[in-house]
Amino acid sequence: MCGIVGLVGKKEVKVKDIVNGLQKLEYRGYDSAGIAFSQNNHIELIKTTGKIANLRKELNREIENDISIGIAHTRWATHGGVTDLNAHPHTDCTGKIALVHNGIIENFQELRKELIEKGHKFKSETDTEVIAHLVEEYYEGNLFEAVLKTIKRLEGAYAIGVIHTDEKRIVSVRKGSPLVVAYNEDYAVLASDITPIIKYTKDVYFMNDNEMAVLEPGKIEFYNINGEKIEKKSVHIDWDEQAAEKGGYDHFMLKEINEQPEALKAAITGRIKNGEPVISEINNIEEFIKNNLKKIFIVACGTSYHAGLTFKYFMNRYSKIDVDIEVASEFRYMNPHVDENTLVVAISQSGETIDTLEGIRIAKEKGAKVITISNVYGSTIPRESHGAIYMNTGPEIGVAATKTYTAQIAILYALGAKIIELTEGLNEEIRGILKGIEKMPEIYKEVLKLNEKIKELAREYVKYQHMMYIGRGFGYPTALEGALKLKEISYIHAAGYQAGELKHGPIALLDEQFPVFAIIPKDSLYEKMKSNLMESRARNANIIAITTKGNEEIKQLANEYIMVPETHEALYPLVMAPVIQLFSYNVAVLRKLDPDKPRNLAKSVTVE
Repeated sequence: MCGIVGLVGKKEVKVKDIVNGLQKLEYRGYDSAGIAFSQNNHIELIKTTGKIANLRKELNREIENDISIGIAHTRWATHGGVTDLNAHPHTDCTGKIALVHNGIIENFQELRKELIEKGHKFKSETDTEVIAHLVEEYYEGNLFEAVLKTIKRLEGAYAIGVIHTDEKRIVSVRKGSPLVVAYNEDYAVLASDITPIIKYTKDVYFMNDNEMAVLEPGKIEFYNINGEKIEKKSVHIDWDEQAAEKGGYDHFMLKEINEQPEALKAAITGRIKNGEPVISEINNIEEFIKNNLKKIFIVACGTSYHAGLTFKYFMNRYSKIDVDIEVASEFRYMNPHVDENTLVVAISQSGETIDTLEGIRIAKEKGAKVITISNVYGSTIPRESHGAIYMNTGPEIGVAATKTYTAQIAILYALGAKIIELTEGLNEEIRGILKGIEKMPEIYKEVLKLNEKIKELAREYVKYQHMMYIGRGFGYPTALEGALKLKEISYIHAAGYQAGELKHGPIALLDEQFPVFAIIPKDSLYEKMKSNLMESRARNANIIAITTKGNEEIKQLANEYIMVPETHEALYPLVMAPVIQLFSYNVAVLRKLDPDKPRNLAKSVTVE
């Protein structure tokens, strides 16, 4: 996710103070950086692609300048390529307003068209720039009032910081993207998280959705989006700066697991609305989908493959289209049966996975259309595809995928629903599933509270050298992903199987030293899974079960259990994902391993 910093002071602020604050957000990942500050009654704007070191070079001696107010930003591209012009901050036509933004403005195209018709000149391809021009449109000598009117026009998610050369204050607002503010006697500061702030004070205010903050030297006033003043309580932070980079968590992996409510919200913003799929990224191939599509082939690796397998189960259940899936490293050598009636869905977090890249090149040679789901704007696989859907979760620092896995599933379901809508029409069950995804960020907050229980389980099972994960239906991809997570960060040998396959071979492994992790929600295959658990218990295997809240029967079937909120069976892969992630994380930590940097693994696999 993008990084935002803003600072306004009674004493003179130096440009380098803001740049240093921005540098503390580098861990979030970014592709460009920029700063805007008010000087001599105009906005000084310096932006560049690449690292903050490049920004320092561009600033040159100006970095020592004394100023009174400024805002800065590190960008992770979503709308528009990685260019100096697309970097933040963005300004209006007058050059008196500057703005930084983290999030997505869903209706920016309509707003942009309206503003252009009114004579506004745009310099970038971004969704963010429309906000600056709207503030200009509404500005009548009061920046707070202009921002208040502007946000009533915006649809989507945003954390915004705005300055005007005629006013010594920063106006900020949050909806769906993180924002923290604080002040001391001489300064007021805002940022995407507390890392740049604790230099000034450890008493901070975490902004909630639909709240505004007006920062002036030595004070902050808070408002709701109706412009009514509200009171907020500060939170005292005891973290040091290194801990603050990780949000107070011990590892980035744990931080990213806990970021899933916001990451999922960012992934579906503008793509699911009241149970309806809105996937504008496939507009250019809609006619192909309506008139020519006969087969979907999913190509992916690792965790992305497991998300793709969940998508296959979803499409097989709810569509009449033939859906196949293959690991990318096999797809490229198997003479895949794809043609001009095939849609290939490539899934790659980095957008650079070499096997997936070569796979889509083969698919295109055979005449197939390619849609990619990725998290890195402008990476190679999206560039070589007919369309790209970006996850918008922000960078994932931990090598083991967590928040990008759940974002992939949610986006794939929305994509699948859109394809079904175009080919045969939606039914109420699919709309209900999409509405369930919209509620998932709140459900995640409940699931994440299970971590203490999960820690207890990890202590019980850390001593084992082997573990088998089993599931059926939508539970099978979850079993595969759980096994992958455990082996990649704890180095315990773990295998995932369809539960019905136990008696065809894998059950020979089970004994008191080989426990079973069962994915057993109260779904249409629950009774079948019960039989598989009984088979495992008969071999003296200890059993951990993830099941649906209220399932008392599980106490007789499993040695240990974790209960998650009830949902539609197609959504259990989403609900259960944080549980399998937290279990693996806690086992790795108990084994004194670094879950962020598992041995022999890389975040982006660019060699065969």
